[in-house]
Amino acid sequence: MEIRQLTNTEEKQKVTRFVLEALPEWFGIPEAREEYIRECSNKIFFSAYDKDRPVGFLCLKETGNATIELYVMGVLKEFHRHGVGRELFHRAKKAASEAGYSFMQVKTVQMGKYEEYDRTNKFYLSLGFQEFEVFPTLWDDWNPCQIYIMCLR
Repeated sequence: MEIRQLTNTEEKQKVTRFVLEALPEWFGIPEAREEYIRECSNKIFFSAYDKDRPVGFLCLKETGNATIELYVMGVLKEFHRHGVGRELFHRAKKAASEAGYSFMQVKTVQMGKYEEYDRTNKFYLSLGFQEFEVFPTLWDDWNPCQIYIMCLR
């Protein structure tokens, strides 16, 4: 497994599309998926490769002078629970810290709503994120937004 930081816009979009389209349980809303693909093109971006095949990615987005967001990440299902997401996160956390950010946040669907997102929540908690706040209608009534945060310093 190799983790690379990508800077080429087209390559970022290609990897993002490839991975997100393979994960309809999490990224099945076409408009949201296309927004992620578009937004990732000019953000801090890491991709995981098995040989030369992309198997996952993570994108960071600045949300304030001191805060960066784990904006979106995805790992192909056959690579879940193999350390790919954890390695992507550690590389991203190091880059965020070196860039001078003090905090990282991530938004996901509140625990207890969907099994797929419960696994996602448990993953973020295992990385050291802590519950910050739930915004019940930030996205819509069916997907209450849970925000997790962590201190980088």
